[in-house]
Amino acid sequence: MQTTAEPSASHLFYQSRLRRPVGTHAEGIYIWDENGRRVIDGSSGAMVVNIGHSNRNVLDAMKRQMDKATFLYRLHFENQPAEDLARRLAGRMPEGLDKVFFVSGGSEAVESALKLARQWALATDQGQRWKVISRFPSYHGSTLGALAVTGYDALKKPFLPMLQDMPHIKAPTAYLDRDNFSMEERGIRYADLLEEKIQSEGPDSVLAFIMEPIGGASTGALVAPDSYYPRIREICDKYGILLIHDEVMSGAGRTGKYLGGDHWNCRPDIIALSKGLGAGYCPLGAMIAHNRLVQPVLDKGGFAHGYTYAGNPLACAAGLAVLEEIENQNLLENATTVGALIKSELEGLADRYPFIGDVRGKGMLLAAEFVSDRETMAPLPKHLEAHARVVDIAYERGLVIYSRRTRGGVEGDHFLVCPPMITTPEQVGEIMHILDGTLEQLATELKLPMRG
Repeated sequence: MQTTAEPSASHLFYQSRLRRPVGTHAEGIYIWDENGRRVIDGSSGAMVVNIGHSNRNVLDAMKRQMDKATFLYRLHFENQPAEDLARRLAGRMPEGLDKVFFVSGGSEAVESALKLARQWALATDQGQRWKVISRFPSYHGSTLGALAVTGYDALKKPFLPMLQDMPHIKAPTAYLDRDNFSMEERGIRYADLLEEKIQSEGPDSVLAFIMEPIGGASTGALVAPDSYYPRIREICDKYGILLIHDEVMSGAGRTGKYLGGDHWNCRPDIIALSKGLGAGYCPLGAMIAHNRLVQPVLDKGGFAHGYTYAGNPLACAAGLAVLEEIENQNLLENATTVGALIKSELEGLADRYPFIGDVRGKGMLLAAEFVSDRETMAPLPKHLEAHARVVDIAYERGLVIYSRRTRGGVEGDHFLVCPPMITTPEQVGEIMHILDGTLEQLATELKLPMRG
């Protein structure tokens, strides 16, 4: 009879006292724990492991680099993996975004984008511009600068005295609207909130607008109406403000395009990338900017910013190998086709479980939102903690999924299904079998309706 090891005392601490078994090894979409139990990684960790675990080609590339050098400080030496990855990334960006600044994670990428934007303003005699408008809800990182543009009360409120809180506009949650407008009209209305906010703040004081082209955990894979994206660009151009795309979660192929914004041929001025860029093999992120922003900053004395591990050769070698796997395995195509299958299966589960009020996302960045009433889209009662419970039940049954509060971190519940981009249709069947049982148990425990 298999027994579960009692967790030993730990000197580590993170967000809570939650303990999980020790993970011993991982391969593909599976992770094994110390008890020999195999779990499906249905969220790619935190939407990170885009190409799956233990990819031999990536590990071999890292080993080759380890045999040469694991650290070369950028002020002392350039390194070829960083140069090669920067060149390859620039080739995948919208036209003109060809200057790359490497970092170690998403918060650092966003922080770098904010600081470049501000220094560009100073370098071009626009020092009065400093406000960065963002959306509510949104999540852009945990450093104080990134948190200042985040719209997620549970994570932000404790630190408000320590940061410069920035203005927000409502996220384009058109799926919640109950009006007589078309989706195209709703998209324009949500985008026009940006112009209204710019005018109320004073156009000369606004520096940039930052948004996730496809929402992450804070909004559960939110996709705006198609009309939203070109209108946002039009408004930014009208007022001379920069458009920053936070592609930390939606980038690196997860949505079926290399960038989430590519679905609408978006033209941002700065892009923040991480998570799938290193795909869990090494901490890696990047800020990618238009040359017209970088050159004035360098001309005025340089970019006053930096990180010790910026452009680390081992991390960049891993990132380069990850990009090659995405290309060689046609993972953008797989994310599109298998993602469509997952979304269809989630919609099928919504037919059985009426408390699923919306299924959304693109590619393999997908979410389902719980509601108490589909007509009004009212959320489930907060005290049920449905988003946390569904994760725990799924974990007990052998599936890792991800969840958050949907509406500003205060109420509402959604869970994300975002397995690695290598997932096969057969493995989708495994995931959905477990998820079906999970939702049935959740419905029974919380006395929620279900059919058949």
